[in-house]
Amino acid sequence: MIDVLLAMMLVLGLLALLVNDLRASVILLGVFSLVSCLVFYVLGAPDVALTEAAVGTGIGTVVFIWIVSRTERSGDEARR
Repeated sequence: MIDVLLAMMLVLGLLALLVNDLRASVILLGVFSLVSCLVFYVLGAPDVALTEAAVGTGIGTVVFIWIVSRTERSGDEARR
């Protein structure tokens, strides 16, 4: 079980780095954080899992999406 979760974290981290869209990258990082919550819970640290769920998955993802939505840079302008 833990091997599958760690493999998912590796794939999600790589996808978050390789994707060109910032919103998709932030969402992938939110899912990464959610999987890390499951890893912490499986390893026997429910308090750390709950904190990661609240801060990493919840507040962090919302703040990053808000920041990305406030940027005015598009894909075409970044290539110039």
